[in-house]
Amino acid sequence: MSGRDSVGEPSLNPAAIVATLNRHHVRYVVIGAFAAIAQRAPIPATRDIDLTPEASQGNLARLSRALTDLGARIRTEAVPEGLPFRHDATSLAAAEVWNLVCADGEFDISFHPSGFAGGYAELTVNAHRLLVGEVEVAVADLADVIRSKESAGRPKDLRVLPLLYRHLSGRRAEREAEQG
Repeated sequence: MSGRDSVGEPSLNPAAIVATLNRHHVRYVVIGAFAAIAQRAPIPATRDIDLTPEASQGNLARLSRALTDLGARIRTEAVPEGLPFRHDATSLAAAEVWNLVCADGEFDISFHPSGFAGGYAELTVNAHRLLVGEVEVAVADLADVIRSKESAGRPKDLRVLPLLYRHLSGRRAEREAEQG
């Protein structure tokens, strides 16, 4: 795999990953830490990008074609370049989460992220269209990112919650000042 950082991890090029998804007309929402960072939350950089795709057969078929173009492989610590896997719409729908790697970095696909049993349909309601590099993407609202991190309750999520709360509060105060 190309594009590795100083410790051998694939460097993240999120714009290339989402550009490939967009080229295949995949419907998805960027979630997690990257969604927060895209909204200028002052949290540590992330090593991957998390996505929630719409789970229709047609969208999953487009996702499968995009994964093929990306050269996506199953991410595992034992095999740094990842394990090859065959996929189609049916096989992609058979798992809740896919942890993947490609030449452009690591990415996770989660159909129902913590706190969002409704998956894509629930997340897209409040999502924002933002630029990642030069590529427009749907990004989960910061309040939804917070809700998911609260629900997941993992130590890495709990550590960033105070920063996310402050950032969201500051954004709300700015909006009120602009309207008032």
